[in-house]
Amino acid sequence: MAVTRTIYWDYNTSCVKLIDQTKLPDRFEILECRKVEELAEAIKRLSIRGAPALEAAGGYGVALAAHIAEGDIDEVKEFVREKAKLLSETRPTAVNLFYGIERVLRVAMNAETPEEMRRVALEEAEKIADEDVERNGKMGSFGAELIPDNAVVMTYCNTGRLATVDWGTALGVIRSAVEEGKIVKVIACETRPLNQGSRLTCWELMQDGIDVTLITDSMAGYVLRKKKVDCVIVGADRIVRDAVFNKIGTYTVAVLAKENGVPFYVAAPSTTFDWSRCEDDVVVEERAREELIYCNIKCRKTLIAPEDVKVYNPAFDATPLEYVSALITEKGVIRPPYNVNVPEVLGF
Repeated sequence: MAVTRTIYWDYNTSCVKLIDQTKLPDRFEILECRKVEELAEAIKRLSIRGAPALEAAGGYGVALAAHIAEGDIDEVKEFVREKAKLLSETRPTAVNLFYGIERVLRVAMNAETPEEMRRVALEEAEKIADEDVERNGKMGSFGAELIPDNAVVMTYCNTGRLATVDWGTALGVIRSAVEEGKIVKVIACETRPLNQGSRLTCWELMQDGIDVTLITDSMAGYVLRKKKVDCVIVGADRIVRDAVFNKIGTYTVAVLAKENGVPFYVAAPSTTFDWSRCEDDVVVEERAREELIYCNIKCRKTLIAPEDVKVYNPAFDATPLEYVSALITEKGVIRPPYNVNVPEVLGF
């Protein structure tokens, strides 16, 4: 496996390249996106996922549109706006995607020539990617202080390199603790319905040589009640004034952690905060029913439920902030009361 960022711009071919996460852990493949439609489809089918990685994808998507657009500056701007709208319609819950799109679009629309637009759009997209790596490093350092030596940490979904441009949010905290010399063992929940914990988190940790044990999601309460966990660390797709939106099942783990006196931490960059909104303002994405009734959605070979059964498949849930022991950001660890301390630390 070649060491690379999760998503990046290939200057030789002027296209966006990314690790195809739908192929892991079976195969490590790089997906090449030469059209914005290809990148949008990659986002929809979760070839690229994770809030910080989607921020970079949104930025690179606008840059890609600028590079393939033809015509005078007005025609190019209209084309880029259309492609930005296409990208924004891929996934509704993770706020970082919209941040990346809007940030590069704002810079691109100030350009006076197509050549200038291509240059400034790509420069801004690269800044987003580089800033993500820098933020994750800082977040990891702050969060590592919360992990004791010889700790067992439970995590949920995937929050590592694959969910970011590099390093990770919650897994980045674990990596930073290990880098500091602490002995850390990880318990990873499988994270139904797409198994991003078993497929991606376990793969990442094993690549890094970090001790990881996989459990089913339904085992979380048992493991927490048996005092086998020192703390829980998860990521986030959006943090609003009263809740954390993360992969479906996070709320369950948070409640179980609080019931059993285990600290529950959320690691997320400041761009994941949408502090002007509350839980009821956020649209929760619903995924395809096939993700629950087939063992392998691509092959559709093995049914694990009756094919015509009714399915409810939301991708995310909301965890009220009262269940969160601390928020780990690149600007420091934030503790309750969040209505006071989040604006103070993050400058909202």
